[in-house]
Amino acid sequence: MNNTYKIYLISDSTGETLDRIFLALKAQFLNIEYKVRSYSFTRTENQIFKILEDAEQNKNSIILYTIVDNNLAKYLTKGSEDKKIPCFGVLGNLILNFSKILNQKATHEPSGQHILNEEYYDRIEAIQFTMNHDDGNLITEIDKSDIILVGVSRTSKTPTSIYLANKGFKTSNIPLVNENSLPEKLKQNPQMTCVVGLSTEPERLADLRKNRMNSLREIENIKYTNLDNIKKEVLDAKKTFQKYKWPLIDVTRKSVEETAASIIKIHEIYLNNAK
Repeated sequence: MNNTYKIYLISDSTGETLDRIFLALKAQFLNIEYKVRSYSFTRTENQIFKILEDAEQNKNSIILYTIVDNNLAKYLTKGSEDKKIPCFGVLGNLILNFSKILNQKATHEPSGQHILNEEYYDRIEAIQFTMNHDDGNLITEIDKSDIILVGVSRTSKTPTSIYLANKGFKTSNIPLVNENSLPEKLKQNPQMTCVVGLSTEPERLADLRKNRMNSLREIENIKYTNLDNIKKEVLDAKKTFQKYKWPLIDVTRKSVEETAASIIKIHEIYLNNAK
């Protein structure tokens, strides 16, 4: 018996919101076999008609959608109901309830979240800044950062920085070899901006570094991958964080998203204390 579900993700925009929602949804179910079919910029009844025809041919089809046009959403739900295909709108009730609370009509404009406004350009600027200040580059400008990440090699500084940049935070990241490797400007004014230390368990770090060396096909650096050296490196890093009173996040069992969420909370506290 075929228990593979065909998940149809239908969006009138890029589909990014729907992708993230489905990612969170499927994480709640351990035993599920599925194939995803994504349809972005779906804005006509003809497009909907063709998708429904395809879904009808497959057993275990499920439709999730984000369509803000009421008439098009009704066409999809009616067609799904006629063909007995489970169909769930992700934003419909939420938009309706917000409309009631705010006492105003929603624009029902597809791609409304992607409007080229000041917030959008600020986010692009943050991404450019972060890319230019990766891995200790342009340290003379670190005082312009919203957030500075400090940590030993392979503690997810770069991916976390990029994720924060996409949230609009200008982020610099600095590799910590030892305390002397820190920029003088930062040591002289350790609270110049929100600084967060990243660390991880030595055993995990050793595995990451060995895998990194293998992927680059480089000769293994014994000091770089030696567990005893790494234990000392991690311990010294923690002492440095304590000395400069920088909050520490252990990223061992955290995803980049979870680490970034913790950093954003720390940043909020930093701004409140700075007032």
